[in-house]
Amino acid sequence: MLNVYLMGAGSGEQGAVTADSGSLPPAPRSLYLLDLPGYGYAKASHTDRRAFRLLITHVLDRARLAGVLWLLDIRREPSDEDRAMQQLFAERETAVLAALTKSDAVARAARARREGELRSALELEEDQMIVTSARDKEGIDELREAIGGLVRAESPG
Repeated sequence: MLNVYLMGAGSGEQGAVTADSGSLPPAPRSLYLLDLPGYGYAKASHTDRRAFRLLITHVLDRARLAGVLWLLDIRREPSDEDRAMQQLFAERETAVLAALTKSDAVARAARARREGELRSALELEEDQMIVTSARDKEGIDELREAIGGLVRAESPG
């Protein structure tokens, strides 16, 4: 399922919009946050995986896409699906901001090493990756700022 959230940019508009409605309401001063389903370790049929890939491709081909916030577990090696996603992002020159989640589960001394390993494996630049922990609030302010920068960079006028 694709979850769509309407976020008003000073217009007073906000709320959730279901993809089932067929179309989104006009909101010229608003932002849409598209929450795509996770893919990593879910067991899905070949048909479901193909449908998911088509959905992702459709979303990435949107002309007004500001970028992608990619959540990756810092404890895990990139999966084949992660590498396929990175290839899709690169092919489409999609702006990517990777949030490495669950950093609280990794020893502080190992975090920088893991960040470097993942950055190298996924061919991302240093400014495209932020180490985060929801539990410890690590990197959350930096992540908010980076998302704001991504959105502002793509906003008209």
